[in-house]
Amino acid sequence: MSLIVTLAIGILGPLAPVKAADDPQSRSLLGWIEWVVLEPQKLLLKARLDTGAKTSSLHAVDVVEFERDGAKWVRFNVPLKAHKETYKGELPTLVYERPVVDTVLIKRKNAHLQPRYVVEMAFCIDGREHEAEFSLADRGNFNYPVLLGRRFLGDIALVDPRESFLAQRKCKHTSLHKLEAEAHSRTAVSDSR
Repeated sequence: MSLIVTLAIGILGPLAPVKAADDPQSRSLLGWIEWVVLEPQKLLLKARLDTGAKTSSLHAVDVVEFERDGAKWVRFNVPLKAHKETYKGELPTLVYERPVVDTVLIKRKNAHLQPRYVVEMAFCIDGREHEAEFSLADRGNFNYPVLLGRRFLGDIALVDPRESFLAQRKCKHTSLHKLEAEAHSRTAVSDSR
């Protein structure tokens, strides 16, 4: 019997390609809380890695839809109140503009369905650059301004729920002092795509 199994594996094994995402060695080992750097300003934010959540979410307020070149776009603010404990200056609010890639309906416990815009954002985690879709939500009552869900995590990470901050800190980020100065001189960061 074991000879048959060995032969079957030897014959059928090469027929089944292994994707990089199926190889645990190609994935980063991350904790349930990690630092991410949001592009293009290189804003350092804490993220909760939640394999129970399907999609990723970004803290955004004052979301306004508009049209650009016949396409639906949104302008939104990313407040930096998450840094209030470590920064004594005036915390800037960064303004982003992105094309809308989708609109989703989110059902929260004891709440009605909430429509949310979905945009693509570039960011860095564990020294690697990524792009992912984020629903825009007011996460002001949450501890973490970024939530990374399993749709993103499935291909790039293994999450250890007992640990936090396992990622290598190789993503360059901008100091809050510099972001504050830039926020006063810039009104919006526009996606050039």
